[in-house]
Amino acid sequence: MTIRVGVIGAGGKVGSTVCDAVEAAPDCELAAALDPQIVGRDIHGITVTDRIDDLVGEVDVVVDFTNLAAARANLPVLAGSGVHAVVGTTGFTEEDLATLGEAFGAGGASCLIAPNFAIGAVLMMRFAEMAAPHFERAEIIELHHEQKLDAPSGTAMKTLDRMVAAAPDGFGADPTETETLPGARGARHESGIHLHSVRMRGMVAHQEVLLGTMGETITIRHDSYDRSSFMPGVLLAVRNITDYPGLTIGLEPFLGL
Repeated sequence: MTIRVGVIGAGGKVGSTVCDAVEAAPDCELAAALDPQIVGRDIHGITVTDRIDDLVGEVDVVVDFTNLAAARANLPVLAGSGVHAVVGTTGFTEEDLATLGEAFGAGGASCLIAPNFAIGAVLMMRFAEMAAPHFERAEIIELHHEQKLDAPSGTAMKTLDRMVAAAPDGFGADPTETETLPGARGARHESGIHLHSVRMRGMVAHQEVLLGTMGETITIRHDSYDRSSFMPGVLLAVRNITDYPGLTIGLEPFLGL
């Protein structure tokens, strides 16, 4: 059976890549596209709209790579209409997630919100979680393109949360006594993990987790050099979203992790 897919944010850098990936997948069909910035444009034979209601009834699954305000407005509509959602938008609060969990749990549709759809990035987070209990110090450096609006990234925060849960005793006090330039040590989480955000033209999405203990360090790094790196994870989610009722956070369950 062909999966009818709608893309919200179809004109964005990731959204347009999603449209191409869906169109190229033999078991998927690009059935609708929404983006208020390019209304009326043709994408793979689909006329772009700016009305969420135009997607309802036309699609089985919607992929959303937009911004927080747009996602907050669109996702409850999808939940109430029984349309499944695969979401790459980041920045949701705990209150947002609780609201969406209730909405999708009650409406019969499923929703996945993932901070990163690159399978290598998901594995990087898992490896960091596994290593965390065995090291005394840890720092996270996330690097993204200059147009990314939030910092730290959703991937970095998810990594931090999982490391803290795996090492509840924390990571020790920072030995730094003086910051000649305030902020040089980045943001310090109460667990002792320092987190640094870089925004740089030429980058896409990158992250390093550095862990150290007596006589050794380990560096876990993932690099997405092109937005196509997110597409295997997006298509995996589109194909399997109906197996995960309600709201799921993170791609891990879809990978058996």
